[in-house]
Amino acid sequence: MIAPPDRKPLPRAFFDRPVLQVAPDLLGRILVRATPDGPIAVCLTEVEAYDGPNDPGSHAYRGRTARNDVMFGPAGHVYVYFTYGMWHCMNLVCGPEGTASAVLLRAGEVVEGAELARERRVSARNDKELAKGPARLATALGVDRALDGTDACAAGETPLRMLTGAPIPSDQVRSGPRTGVAGDGGNGDVHPWRFWVADDPTVSPYRAHVPRRRRS
Repeated sequence: MIAPPDRKPLPRAFFDRPVLQVAPDLLGRILVRATPDGPIAVCLTEVEAYDGPNDPGSHAYRGRTARNDVMFGPAGHVYVYFTYGMWHCMNLVCGPEGTASAVLLRAGEVVEGAELARERRVSARNDKELAKGPARLATALGVDRALDGTDACAAGETPLRMLTGAPIPSDQVRSGPRTGVAGDGGNGDVHPWRFWVADDPTVSPYRAHVPRRRRS
């Protein structure tokens, strides 16, 4: 008999660890988005680690800015950024305050509130695609820059909360190069920092970085 997922909130101490410990340990955990129409919950199946000044793929590689300020802590807060002029992506900040490390939430399975997620993801062909990719995950949950800085470990009411869920056994976790990261940050030999649940249908396909061409 498989035990049901644990619905207790993850403590802040869970996130106050090195990013490469936190990232694979987030697989199988449950992210809950509170909305006026009811909760939407996603069981995480794919993540990527970003390690601040030690990582050329990180938004914080060149230091602190207004955009990446939340990445510098404290741990357990949500960092949301806007990309390609149309999409939002969300991360969970981890490590000691000031280190600017975070885990990008790349994909998951909607395990509660699928009908609400479908209203936001009308182009999804099936429920496995509702949160298959970081922008799709944020869209399904209705996450935008207004939620940047949300404390996912706060007591009481909070729009985003991480629950214990059911951690994935290490022999079912896979790792490889991060998706779409340019330069040294995309070197899978140096940064095999994308982690996913083996053979899970909600995991997004890997895509190497492709330079954007300037319009003539």
